[in-house]
Amino acid sequence: MIARTILSILFCLFIVFNLTAKECVDCHKKITSGIVSDWKLSKHSENGIYCSVCHGDKHSSVKDVVMVKIPTPETCSMCHKERVEQFKSGKHALAWSAMKAMPTTHWQPMVLMEGMKGCGGCHKIGLKTEDEIKELKKNGEGFGLASCDACHTRHIFSVKEARQPQACQTCHMGFDHPQWEMYSSSKHGVRFLLKQNKTLPETVAAPTCQTCHMQKGNHAIRTAWGFLAVRLPMPEDKEWAEDRTTILKALGVLDPLGNPTPRFDMVKKIDLARLTQEDWQNEREKMLKTCNQCHSKNFVKAELKKGDQMIREADHLMSEAIGMVANLYKDGFLKKPSFYKFNFPDLLTFFDAPTKIEQRLFIMFFKHRMRTFQGIFHANPDYALWYGWSEMKQDLTEIKTMAGELKKNHSHR
Repeated sequence: MIARTILSILFCLFIVFNLTAKECVDCHKKITSGIVSDWKLSKHSENGIYCSVCHGDKHSSVKDVVMVKIPTPETCSMCHKERVEQFKSGKHALAWSAMKAMPTTHWQPMVLMEGMKGCGGCHKIGLKTEDEIKELKKNGEGFGLASCDACHTRHIFSVKEARQPQACQTCHMGFDHPQWEMYSSSKHGVRFLLKQNKTLPETVAAPTCQTCHMQKGNHAIRTAWGFLAVRLPMPEDKEWAEDRTTILKALGVLDPLGNPTPRFDMVKKIDLARLTQEDWQNEREKMLKTCNQCHSKNFVKAELKKGDQMIREADHLMSEAIGMVANLYKDGFLKKPSFYKFNFPDLLTFFDAPTKIEQRLFIMFFKHRMRTFQGIFHANPDYALWYGWSEMKQDLTEIKTMAGELKKNHSHR
């Protein structure tokens, strides 16, 4: 008797729920037909996951649109708990915090930062606090809160789509994020694109971004060197250790005496760098295992070591350039911006470089140094050499020239 009663209640709820879902679909066919057609193609549709499951049941007409619930990762975790937990432990989840942590972010126009058209357009994949979500909604930016939909786009939420390297292309291309160009024109990328267009057979070995950075579908995306290619502990190589110390000072992580600053804790919090040998080694081991699926261990170790050494060479050029600008501040040839705490260029304030020589230094670090080491690790010699290393050499030459001109002009006053 009890079982029959429960079944009756469930049946009634099913009928009511489906009637509500039908109302949503019928209405949105007229208003946003693309959303409906995408949803109908989705696994959600196949499995009876209707609109109200993700968007709530408070909205039923044009008069109460404000009551629509915009999904967050917590919404997705109702069904995809393991993947959401993985995501939360990776660097994509920290993208919003990383953008906000930049020292002069708050000076920039909101449309470039919190909006969808500038840094915020990609960094919105990161997790946000309740207060940040409220602020975004207040400013009319109520979308892009789900994070998951950056790769599994609305409303089809396709796993197959998110597994394609093109899913990464939207954010990982251009300036300091040119990984798509590096990958797609590397032999890895070319083989996969030929596999996509059926020139090569389906069984051919052709790695994607996800093959290397999301092993076995793990959404905790991390790399050994991190975004900035700086790490602790310091290398045994004394010259490299000195060069990296200079870079860490220019990132504001160390003070002029080499002591950790409060920004060190910020870098740790947003996982911008590997700060222990164990953490670095764990990520390196993952990559070794991934590459070993197609290549011998000796080959893989040798190629990854080349990447490490390329960082060493790039750091040496970078350190020399940073030292020049720091000395210009120290000797009074260049006015130090008032918001710089130390007599060192602050690389994380690159939005607001006040002079050409400082602008050139920041481009050298965030554009050309990035391309140098990322090109090596993405198996793209053209990017590593021509768009990276040779540009760094040119940057250094121009910085030397401008430094000489500043000193010359100063002596003529």
